[in-house]
Amino acid sequence: QVQLVESGGGLVQPGGSLRLSCAASGFTFRVFAMSWYRQAPGKERESVADITSDGGSTNYADSVKGRFTISRDNAKNTVYLQMNSLKPEDTAVYYCNKRMLKAIWGYASWGQGTRVTVSS
Repeated sequence: QVQLVESGGGLVQPGGSLRLSCAASGFTFRVFAMSWYRQAPGKERESVADITSDGGSTNYADSVKGRFTISRDNAKNTVYLQMNSLKPEDTAVYYCNKRMLKAIWGYASWGQGTRVTVSS
């Protein structure tokens, strides 16, 4: 059974940093590309970053490019999101999951997410 446990969120001032972690289990983590997603209040879930199975390639949404860095440790079945220069518009619940087509997000199993609030 797929389990995804996100952690590391919190309240941070604009310009601050946070590092999110996601511990995965129940599937062969090392063979899957992984993504971080977020859902802001009143908005649809969006993908913000993804990373290939070996960590060799990453992609970012334009809104976070240059500020966020995704990484992974296949030995620990964990994916990370380093978030710098945070802005109020980054406020959302952040989730990790396998990299998936948007059409199947609604059918996937999700963790509880970790809440990030950027506010002064």
